Formats: sequence, C-alpha cells, structure tokens
Amino acid sequence: MMQRPFRPEEYSLKETSPHLGGAASGDKLTTTYDLVEQMQYLYVRVGKAKELPSKDITGSCDPYVEVKLGNYKGTTRHFEKNTNPEWNQVFAFSKERIQSSVVEITVKDKDLVKDDFIGRVLFDLNEVPKRVPPDSPLAPQWYRLEERNGHKVKGELMLAVWMGTQADEAFPEAWHSDAASVPGDGLASIRSKVYLTPKLWYLRVNVIEAQDLIPNDRTRFPEVYVKAMLGNQALRTRPSPSRTLNPMWNEDLMFVAAEPFEEHLILSVEDRIAPGKDDVLGRTVISLQHVPRRLDHKLLNSQWYNLAKHVIVDGEQKETKFSSRVHLRICLEGGYHVLDESTHYSSDLRPTAKPLWKHSIGILELGILTAQGLLPMKTKDGRGTTDAYCVAKYGQKWVRTRTIIDSFTPKWNEQYTWEVYDPCTVITIGVFDNCHLNGGEKANGARDTRIGKVRIRLSTLETDRVYTHAYPLIVLTPAGVKKMGEVQLAVRFTCSSLLNMMHLYSQPLLPKMHYVHPLSVIQVDNLRRQATNIVSTRLSRAEPPLRKEIVEYMLDVDSHMWSMRKSKANFFRIMGVLSPLIAVAKWFDQICHWRNPLTTILIHILFVILVLYPELILPTIFLYLFLIGVWYYRWRPRQPPHMDTRLSHAESAHPDELDEEFDTFPTSRPPDIVRMRYDRLRSVAGRIQTVVGDLATQGERLQSLLSWRDPRATALFVTLCFVAAIVLYVTPFRVVVFLAGLYTLRHPRFRHRMPSVPLNFFRRLPARTDSML
Repeated sequence: MMQRPFRPEEYSLKETSPHLGGAASGDKLTTTYDLVEQMQYLYVRVGKAKELPSKDITGSCDPYVEVKLGNYKGTTRHFEKNTNPEWNQVFAFSKERIQSSVVEITVKDKDLVKDDFIGRVLFDLNEVPKRVPPDSPLAPQWYRLEERNGHKVKGELMLAVWMGTQADEAFPEAWHSDAASVPGDGLASIRSKVYLTPKLWYLRVNVIEAQDLIPNDRTRFPEVYVKAMLGNQALRTRPSPSRTLNPMWNEDLMFVAAEPFEEHLILSVEDRIAPGKDDVLGRTVISLQHVPRRLDHKLLNSQWYNLAKHVIVDGEQKETKFSSRVHLRICLEGGYHVLDESTHYSSDLRPTAKPLWKHSIGILELGILTAQGLLPMKTKDGRGTTDAYCVAKYGQKWVRTRTIIDSFTPKWNEQYTWEVYDPCTVITIGVFDNCHLNGGEKANGARDTRIGKVRIRLSTLETDRVYTHAYPLIVLTPAGVKKMGEVQLAVRFTCSSLLNMMHLYSQPLLPKMHYVHPLSVIQVDNLRRQATNIVSTRLSRAEPPLRKEIVEYMLDVDSHMWSMRKSKANFFRIMGVLSPLIAVAKWFDQICHWRNPLTTILIHILFVILVLYPELILPTIFLYLFLIGVWYYRWRPRQPPHMDTRLSHAESAHPDELDEEFDTFPTSRPPDIVRMRYDRLRSVAGRIQTVVGDLATQGERLQSLLSWRDPRATALFVTLCFVAAIVLYVTPFRVVVFLAGLYTLRHPRFRHRMPSVPLNFFRRLPARTDSML
C-alpha cells in the first residue's frame, strides 16, 4: 500500500476570526451569547383562535394553522370540532434561507378530501419588529382573518411575529424550517439538549463473618463464600479459610452505585460442592436507601443480617427464614471521586459528597460555531449526506447541539457554560452523524457515526482570553488516519479568584480518601468500567437518548487496549524527553574537546568560581532556570493543544499494525492456540504501554515547568525559582545542605500520609497526553 505524503498543515490547528457576539456595538447580544455568531431567525408564535366559522356540511370545524414562507411550510396539530382552539406553537425560519418578502399564516379546516380555507393573515417582512434579548418577549395580538381577496371574514387569530436570534428563549423548542424534511417522530433527536449524569457513589461491603449456617450436605466441611450483586455487577469473596458453620472472611467488596438508588444489593452465602456447582445456603436483600454514608475513613458500626432461603413447596417458591445470619459493614463512600473517564482526560476531580466540595474557581464557556469540510457519512437518495451534531462533556454536564440536516458546513452557533472546580481538567467535544432522523428507535439498530473529537485542557488556557480556532477532526480507521473535516470553537476560561486557583496547584489532585485509604489499580479499573456502563445506560435512557456508542467514545472506554502504534508513539515520547539530556552530554563533550575555545574558557572560569565559592552553585542554577523560563515566555504556545497525528504515529502506522489495532478482543484470527497466545501478548503489552506512557508523562511534566503550556504553573515555578535564588544566596550553603539532609531523613512521625506540596504541584502539570490520538 502506497503511503500518502505527510501534510502537516492538513492536521494543524488554524486560528479563526469569527464575528462573535453580533453586529455593531449597541446591538450586541447578551453576554450569554457573546462567543457565537448571531444567526437571524423569523419567529412566528401561533397562540390561539376564536369564533372560527365552520366549513363542513356537518357544521363542525377541525382547525389547524399553516405558516408559509417561500418554499418552507410548517403546520400545527389540528383540533377536532373546536372553533376556539389553542396551539401555542412557535415556528422559526432561518433568515439565510428566506426567499420571500411575505409570511403567510393560514387557518384551514382538516377534511378527508381537501382541506378547506378559513382565512389568513399576511405580514410584510420589512414591517416585522426586531427583538434583542434581554428585551421582554413580544406580546401576541389578535388579528382578523382575511379572504384571499383581502376581505375580512369571521374569526380571529392570536399571533406574535418578530425577528430574533438563537439567543431567543423560543429557539430550542421551535419548529425549524431547517428540519422541515424530518418526520415528526424524529424531531426529538435533532433538538439541542443538556444532560446530567447520575451522581455516582462507591459502595463498600465489608463481609466479616457468618453464623449458624445449615449446609445441605452435612457429611462434609462446607467451602463457603459470599456472592454480592448490585444490578449487573457481581463480586464474590474468596472461600473462607475456616471450613466451619461459622466462617470468617473480613473482605471488602467495592461497587459503583448511582442515585436514585433503584437497585438493591443482593447477598448470598454459597457452598462450593464441586467445580461449577454451588449450593445457596441463604440470601438477604439490602436497600441502599438506608445504607449509611461516610465522608472519611472512620469505621462505621457493623450489622447482622438474617439470611433467608427459597424452597419449593407444592410447586410454589416460598421463602423460609432460619437462624443463619451474616455480619456486614456496609457504607456509601462520599470521600472518593468515582472515576468514569480516562484518568488522563478527567473533567471532574471532586469527591461524591457535596459537603466536601470546595468553591468553584471560575467559569468555562464554550461556543460551538461551525464545521467545515465534513465528509459524506451516509447515502440518501443516491447521494452522500451528513446530519452533524456536537456533544460536549465536562464534569456531570453533557450538552448536545441541534442536528443540522444535510450539510457539510453546518452552523450551530450554540453556547454553553460550566462551573470549574479545578483547572487541571479536560473538556471533550465530539462531532457525530445522526442516523436516527426517521423515527428514533425504528432505525433498525443504526448507530450514530463518530466524525472526530477535540480535547482541551483548561490549565493550558490563559484566563479571560477568547480562543477561536478551527480544530481538525481526525479519526483512525483500519485503512489509516483520516481527516473528517474541521470544527470551529470559541473557548473562554474566566477565573473568579486567581489566588484560589494558584493555591490549588499545591493541593492533591484527587480527594483525600484516595491517599488515606487507596484503592488498588485493578479495583480502580474494574470500578471505572462499571461507572462507564452506568453512565452510558442512564444517558441512553434519556429523551432524546445520548447513545451508548457516543458515551463510550467520549469517555475513551477502549483507551487501555494494546496497540503497536501507541507503544511506538510512547517510546518516541520518552526519547523526546531524553533528547535534551543527550544534547547536554554532546555539548559537554564539545566543551571537553575545545571545539569552541571561547566557550570552554568561560566554562573553566565558571567552574573555578563555583569551586572556590560553592554557595553560588544553587542560586546560579535557580537563576539560570528563572532566566530560561522568562526567555521561553516569548515562544509560549498561543493555542490550545489538539490531536497530533505525528506524535501519535498515526501517519506512519503499517497496515498490519492497524489491522492488529482494530482486531477484536479476543482476536478473531485463527487458530485457537495463536488466539490464546496473541491475547496474552496484547494484555501484557497493554500494561507495558501504560507504564511507558506514564514515564513519558512524568518527563513531559518536567518539560512543562518552563514551557508556559500551563501559564499559571510556569509563573508560579519561575517566581519560586527567583525567590529560591535570593534565599539561597543569602543563606550559607552548608546550612542549606544540613537542613535539607535533616528534612530528607526526618522520622516517620513527622511525615504526612498526604502527598507533599511539590509533588501535588508536579502532578498537576500538563503532559502531552492531551494531544495523543
């Protein structure tokens, strides 16, 4: 296969200059819509009618209203036998597509053969008033109906007609001329919506012991374990080492539970008789509504639960209670943050319990403007078409723009706002093709197609600056990397308190419980998978649904899977981090070999000074770092990070590597033995890939200390370097070394279990994971 030539400009970020916020000053939109371009719409609110004449022979009237503007026509629902109907429906016509100077609002009588004309009202578009929020909505008025010849007829219609923008509160629920071709049952799937994910808790079940068990087979010692189920999550303890009728475990089982707690925790005590054969010795059902919640690691009281057993009596299942019981300590953990997304791209780090939340530090505003150059995603009537919409997620709030029908250059111009509690978080924006326009679930299991996504780390944004860029939408396919178009965004991060935000850089990234009572890596992985399942299930049950494939793509569900391409990319990231050290070694080698005599002489002088005055070593280093940081400020990044195909090795990936990356897991390649070995290799290599990636992340964080990728962190570090240079200059060097040594060798009693301030600061620094494809 011939490799396409690499074109960096094709995959690069482009700065744009959209006309944000509206027209000239004095005609500006409210601040809610100052990150998007104004889109003009003609709004027609059809309120109600009164005293309509009957046109049928039967003397009844089944009225409806038709609103017509050029080629676009919208209709209200009709009422059976009602001369005073009330519709209260709004129609919106995009000004870009208006081809007529008159809007015609006609009242008709629904009939089996031909609908009868009752009367109409005409409006000249030049006479229509303009409404700019926050002006109050236009009050509807009564208008007399006219014949086609202009004569007044019996009946009146209450209407309001005005020119407005997408900032109008009538916009989200209005009938849109842009979507005139969509059938009524598909309209729900094209409207913009805001979703909130359920509040997630960790449920800790500490299985202590059981008492007075009654085994079915009394001739053997029972091999007893406890099985716990919550929804589709099932966990079990190891078999009790004491093979008696009063077994002990003292084992923790962790689940993810979502509010409202509809599902019950089902515990069964089981006896393993033979491999694959178990006897249920008793079970109990516990409602999570009454389970205590804790905010810290203090022990809660344990409780005994009676076990019941189901037996068949006369063909009916009956529950018998007996003296067996199980000793449990159950609690909902409010002090942890329940991870439901990849740790590299976390959008929220707050603990579950609201009393533990700190104050928000700012506001994130996102304007989703337009897309350009989208590729045809499906075929309709023999031609390629795309019905694109965007999904953005940050924290618990997900937003979905309206779907723009049949356009490769859709214009959304929708603006959304989030509260920010931590700047070291990532917002994700995905673009998708809507495959559910013909009536939602009737689309025979159609899946909305991914067009691409963008991630923006907030800490890389300067505060109070509007970033307007066109981001490339890049996806990886079995045939190679592919650009699907570009999405134009406007982003602004506004900080309410700079001091609070700077203070956050010294705080732990995760809540306290993650360090005081840490979960194992395997537990975190399993719990994250369960949390993702709960979020995708809940959002797919919303109306309109945010489908499973969308949620999984936004949450990077498959990010842990092995890929030769990712492993190579991570290896070269490490090489990129180490290359400056290699360059320094080469430079020192040149000094030693007198390649540049002047430089070598200067180094000799510096070396002699530092030998004679060793107290100058540290201040010189910190001063040097300070000067480098200030010097690099000129070349600080001017734009947010974006998907980098070269960094991801997506351009140079071999077809066989891509075939391996897109292979199913377990593999679909024969024969069976190769499949087993291949899967094992991929599993092991996936862990190696993660470790290599983490090493690269640490090195890149070191680089970002002075690169101004996170302007606040670099400003803090540079300031600290300057202060340290001065303090170390005036403090005797031997005293500094003595104190540093004593601090390093301090007694465990003086050590905190929480991470230190420098470590917290370091973990918050951005790495290049944001730019990994």
